[in-house]
Amino acid sequence: MAEFKEAPAGASALTQATVWLENRFPTAFDAYRVHMSEYYAPKNFNWMYFFGSLAMLVLVIQIVTGIFLVMHYKPDAATAFASVEYIMRDVPWGWLMRYMHSTGASAFFVVVYLHMWRGMIYGSYRKPRELVWIFGCAIFLCLMAEAFMGYLLPWGQMSYWGAQVIINLFAAIPFVGEDLAILIRGDYVVGDATLNRFFSFHVIAVPLVLIGLVVAHIFALHDVGSNNPDGVEIKARKDASGRPLDGIPFHPYYTVHDLLGVGVFLMVFSAIVFFAPELGGYFLEFNNFIPADPLKTPAHIAPVWYFTPYYSMLRATTDVMVNWLVGITLVGGVLAILLGGLSARGKVVIGVAAVVFAGLLKTFDAKFWGVVVMGAAVMILFALPWLDRSPVKSIRYRPSWNVWFYGLFVVVFVVLGYLGIKPPSDVGTLISQIGTLFYFGFFLLMPWWSRIGEFKPVPERVQFQPH
Repeated sequence: MAEFKEAPAGASALTQATVWLENRFPTAFDAYRVHMSEYYAPKNFNWMYFFGSLAMLVLVIQIVTGIFLVMHYKPDAATAFASVEYIMRDVPWGWLMRYMHSTGASAFFVVVYLHMWRGMIYGSYRKPRELVWIFGCAIFLCLMAEAFMGYLLPWGQMSYWGAQVIINLFAAIPFVGEDLAILIRGDYVVGDATLNRFFSFHVIAVPLVLIGLVVAHIFALHDVGSNNPDGVEIKARKDASGRPLDGIPFHPYYTVHDLLGVGVFLMVFSAIVFFAPELGGYFLEFNNFIPADPLKTPAHIAPVWYFTPYYSMLRATTDVMVNWLVGITLVGGVLAILLGGLSARGKVVIGVAAVVFAGLLKTFDAKFWGVVVMGAAVMILFALPWLDRSPVKSIRYRPSWNVWFYGLFVVVFVVLGYLGIKPPSDVGTLISQIGTLFYFGFFLLMPWWSRIGEFKPVPERVQFQPH
């Protein structure tokens, strides 16, 4: 048993209480020191490092508001919509809880997308932080599942038909698709069984997994240390006491630093909640204020904005797109054989693989490949640490054209999201197909293009200008 500490003579009541608690719960104080007061973070964090702490804040908002909503919500197909209206109209401050929760869902994806974007441009997924990135991508995947299941719960028109469309996509999977769709729905159509199982997953199962992944993400990050805009490892240079020369304690410096981001975020968040909770139909669709009607299909069905880039890729995968992919596969295989400098065995393997993959593309219909493309667009993020072969981490020291290339990636992603909201059209489908090819080309060709160009010398220590 560890020796008890004694409070100094004449110590305040607060100090005495702290010493008493530390003697009986030392693990909590050790965790505080490891992850806060004695965790040294790079001193050159900029505003883009707000989004990790903001994601934690939004997670707390979602959990707290969700608890209050569950007190009055009824997961029953006959009464779900009415219970939401009851929360909005009759429960004191119920409208605020509902709007905070719905706005928080969109805010969650805003800060997570920006958090991931910051990781991409500064190389935060590179060695030794591969596991940190993998945990982060798993959190993103978990968030998508949580948002999709929660979207059904209001039991409005768009909730019902959006779930109908997405679940029916699983039926396109060969051999097991129909059974899988029935398993997810719990019935032959989206109904009471679907609502009940989605409610249980949204409220209990997925949040537990999500919280576990967040803890693992933070622990893995603090074990290897945070990256910074220069991509310089601060642990490489320490003083005599073992503290990084370019590091400062996370608390109080970055807890105070993050309060600025929290303040700005809460002002924007509050403005949306109080003045524009639907945000023109992007955060809450107008059709979702109409009770679900299995006999009346909306003119246009689209998911919420944070799913629309991937939904756009799904719709872009037509028979014409599949034919183009067959041609690209075969041409790519021929070029790899002729120009790749491969051994005879390697050429055979590449040739056979190209022919087999082209055959598979023609074997299954475009709907199935659309589901594959939509899933692969998310799963490819897990491979990013091994796709990037650049000799430097941060975009600051990469060739200048990389800035424009990464910027184009953002533009393409936003355009795909916009097209996913709009009804399908010939021009929109063509643009979506080009955007989908660019999206996958960005990642699949990264081992090649990430090594091209003239790289700037990376400084030995972080570059920091106090302000």
